[in-house]
Amino acid sequence: MNKYGYMKVAAAIPEVRVADCRYNAEQIVRLAREAAVRGVEAVLFPELSVTGYTCGDLFGQSQLLAASEQAVACILDETADLPTTIIIGAPVVAEDNLYNCAIVAAGGVITGIVPKINIPNYSEFYELRYFTSGAGVEKSTIRYCGQECDFGCDLLFEIDGVRCGVEICEDLWVAIPPSSVMAVNGARVIFNLSASPETIGKDDYRRNMIEQQSSRTLTAYIYASAGWGESSTDLVFSGCSVIAECGRTLATGERFSTREQLTVADVDIELIGNCRRQRNTFTSDGFAKEYTIESIETGCNRDSDSFDRSVDAHPFVPRDEALRSKYCNETLEIQTMGLMRRLRHIGCRNVVIGISGGLDSTLALIVAVRAFDRLGLDRKGIIGITMPGFGTTERTVGNALAIMHESGITIREIPISEACRQHFADIGLDPASRGTAYENVQARERTQILMDVANMVGGIVIGTGDMSESALGWATFNGDHMSMYSVNCSVAKTLVREIVMHCAESEPNTVLGKALRDIVATPVTPELLPAKDGDITQVTEDIVGPYELHDFFLYNMIYLGFTPAKTEFLAQKAFDGKYDVKTISRWLDTFMRRFFAQQYKRSALPDGPKTGCISLSPRGDWRMPSDASAREWLE
Repeated sequence: MNKYGYMKVAAAIPEVRVADCRYNAEQIVRLAREAAVRGVEAVLFPELSVTGYTCGDLFGQSQLLAASEQAVACILDETADLPTTIIIGAPVVAEDNLYNCAIVAAGGVITGIVPKINIPNYSEFYELRYFTSGAGVEKSTIRYCGQECDFGCDLLFEIDGVRCGVEICEDLWVAIPPSSVMAVNGARVIFNLSASPETIGKDDYRRNMIEQQSSRTLTAYIYASAGWGESSTDLVFSGCSVIAECGRTLATGERFSTREQLTVADVDIELIGNCRRQRNTFTSDGFAKEYTIESIETGCNRDSDSFDRSVDAHPFVPRDEALRSKYCNETLEIQTMGLMRRLRHIGCRNVVIGISGGLDSTLALIVAVRAFDRLGLDRKGIIGITMPGFGTTERTVGNALAIMHESGITIREIPISEACRQHFADIGLDPASRGTAYENVQARERTQILMDVANMVGGIVIGTGDMSESALGWATFNGDHMSMYSVNCSVAKTLVREIVMHCAESEPNTVLGKALRDIVATPVTPELLPAKDGDITQVTEDIVGPYELHDFFLYNMIYLGFTPAKTEFLAQKAFDGKYDVKTISRWLDTFMRRFFAQQYKRSALPDGPKTGCISLSPRGDWRMPSDASAREWLE
């Protein structure tokens, strides 16, 4: 495991020749050496990979069993110098019974042999003809390959300090897989040696099952299934390999390949531990079991730059187009339903929204229109107010008016410049002093207008601020920070942009669609500093940093609980070629300082629906003292 908590693992799919143990051993050794070169700490091979899974009644032949043991001995000799744990499948005789086993070895030494528990004997499977179940077999010592080896189902392995469990094929398909018990007893990585024949539609089912098991057990699940070379007398094996972690697939191999394969990924052991601590229902109650822990030190050097893991630069926005569209629709549904419930509860038929021509207020308007339509309310009850001030440009006010007009809502335009100048005079502020007070006067003036109009019409103010702004405290306290119901409060800025673009692309009204696209293309700005020659002069991301970086920091450091050092490391991988190390470090420092300093604003957030995996509501996911120190994180 490296300093950031990653363990490099691999699922190997060798070419096999049925019953040719020496050939199979050569393929296993070659892939094990390749894995070691890539810094893999543990490499998994398929079920019965030493003999081939499809040997049939040859498993009853002493010649095959002797050849298999000789081949395992050869593998041990040839891999003794490798800083890698190998997990191979072979038939093993113990107490005059034949078992389908996983052999775990490192440095030429067998650290444990685990027999398969659930032996399938249905449909195409006929394993009970050859093998005995390992269920109920107490740990014992057997002699194998000239070594005294621990044998039994009650073995766990600590590979470089990471507790791992092993199960075999059918063990995953039963109601309570052995890996479930292993996980609640400390195993963070599960290896599954498999020989799963292909049938139509099986791959999706199998992949979902692997992801589900890794999700339920909060483990990294490494799966390697038999492939090219197995007998095709009655079945075909595709060589499926999957590495999943906490419900998400990290890497897969190519099915139906005629080449040997090595699927490698860095699994996040720290993430698994963080998730287990956060989920108080992850417990061994009723499943506590005494395991023998076999310790393995591979001597693997994990200080290299090798990193076999894709890092998502935009964790709140799925890469897959279809999934992204689904996320956008579901987010809108949750926001809409939340607002509908609030309006129905208070008997409200009017809402007030400040429409700036920016992303957040546009999304709030979209949600309000959807809620009113589904409640059967007149859209004229949505009062959109644009409030041009010192920094307002024709582009933003034009877009604001366009989306309000095309949405069929009530439109009001209330300039704030004169009211702000009067307020400057009242409090003795020189308008030439363009500090915080100058900006906040405008934000609070706008909020005052919204609140007062809402009182006049018996309505509520819909908040527009998003979660990214909340994380940074990029809102004026008792200004745009406040509303009666905040529909965007748990939507990250990067997702807000995607949702508005999603709505633009599906919008049949060409005028409205054009305005929405231009809003997406407009720089994010509060427009509180005077425009220059009609252009925006105050760009938010120039001041606080790129929102895509801050959303990345928010997800990895706050949601996943990673250290700033690890978050920075991951950001460098995710944004390689776009932001240099200095830039990432600078904005991470800004994020941490602002996140800690601005908690008092989040402690007073209005109601609003949680839409995704994280919310900063003080009544929900994030409860933090407003005076907590950032020192440990900054240092």
